Amino acid sequence: METLTDGVITLVRWRPEHRDAQVAAVVGSLDHLAAWMPWAIDGYDQAKGEEFLARAVSQWESGEEYNYAIFSPDGELAGSCGLMLRGDGWEIGYWLAQSQTGKGFATRASALLVELAWKLDAPHVVIKHDSENVRSGAVPARLGFSKVGEEKAEGVIPSACSGVNVVWRLDRPA
Repeated sequence: METLTDGVITLVRWRPEHRDAQVAAVVGSLDHLAAWMPWAIDGYDQAKGEEFLARAVSQWESGEEYNYAIFSPDGELAGSCGLMLRGDGWEIGYWLAQSQTGKGFATRASALLVELAWKLDAPHVVIKHDSENVRSGAVPARLGFSKVGEEKAEGVIPSACSGVNVVWRLDRPA
């Protein structure tokens, strides 16, 4: 479970030793990420990277979240994804470095996380994205999720976002 792969990308459990690569990936794509991700709006640095990784370790140990680094076929850090416990199901989240978008990595990573959710006996998995983020919305559509509604986003709304999240759901196969 600490490493997942589909033969193209590899997901590796985030660990403190990934900090420099994680921070470099975020900082190198900050304008791209800040448009969509509230956590990137005020910049990113080593301290924020350490905070994220410490939280990722703690949440992994508690079983409430499983966060992974996404590595491209050539071994480059492409982004991050996570499977987060939400009520009786799980939610998938993801981001990619700007240079890694458009390669299918978020879809592949999400497919691996869906498989993990089924192994964890999840009854369903959800993916949420801002209604303006068409590329992010293509991921659940490709994986057979169904749109089940919209909800108002909470907290700070990034510049490219509408403030309305589209909610997608995939039920466990019978």
